[in-house]
Amino acid sequence: MPIRTVAATRYVTPLREGGSLPAVVEGCDEGLYVLKFRGAGQGPRALIAELVAGELARAAGLRVPEIVFMTLDAEMARTEPDPEIQDLIRASAGLNLALDYLPGSVTFDPLVRIPGAEAPDADEASAIVWHDAFTTNIDRTPRNANLLLWHRRLWLIDHGAALYFHHDWNDYLARSRSPFTHVKDHVLLPFADRIAAADDRMSALLTPEVVAGVVALIPDEWLAGDAPFPSAEAHRDAYRQYLCSRLASPRAFVDEALRARAALS
Repeated sequence: MPIRTVAATRYVTPLREGGSLPAVVEGCDEGLYVLKFRGAGQGPRALIAELVAGELARAAGLRVPEIVFMTLDAEMARTEPDPEIQDLIRASAGLNLALDYLPGSVTFDPLVRIPGAEAPDADEASAIVWHDAFTTNIDRTPRNANLLLWHRRLWLIDHGAALYFHHDWNDYLARSRSPFTHVKDHVLLPFADRIAAADDRMSALLTPEVVAGVVALIPDEWLAGDAPFPSAEAHRDAYRQYLCSRLASPRAFVDEALRARAALS
């Protein structure tokens, strides 16, 4: 699961959503990307969550725009008139993360039917609910679905709020066994009536080897900071341990999702 590295060559437009101020930028390959800035919001942790949750979703067969590493030159700030954007670019010089821009996509809204687009498939909806409960993604609600419809199919975006355990490393392995009570607010829960089947399928796909391969993608420079680990490799291994522990049976997050789904009936 190699990740390409692309250099940002032109700032196109900000996406003024949430607090991280992502932007559409052009890359050296002439493609358009949604750039997530290392210097914004929660810093490198948001990029780690975006990378790990996104690539785990892809490994489990869910649709995620291509994720790339994106290098950003601080000199790009000189051509931007907005001081806030200038500061953000300068603070994010170096290695960032970006997702392939999906032109013509629209935000999924469970209350709006797009002509030609069907309601979410029960198997797919259940798999997405399972994945978000596994990765503790609190940001897939009716208020902010972080799902796009592109060519009439669902695509998962914006996983920066996932893996929130890494904002406090105390007792992280014990917390890996916890349920995910926020699943009751998941935008796709009403469509997800095959969670048990999704559990069988997804847990078989996300083997310890797959998890280790995804975690190995985290760049060393994103792991430097205040975490209580002696090295980047030890820090990276803590992510692997947490995720593998969370996948071990019995999975409390699956039981919680089943309870939340039953409560809708």
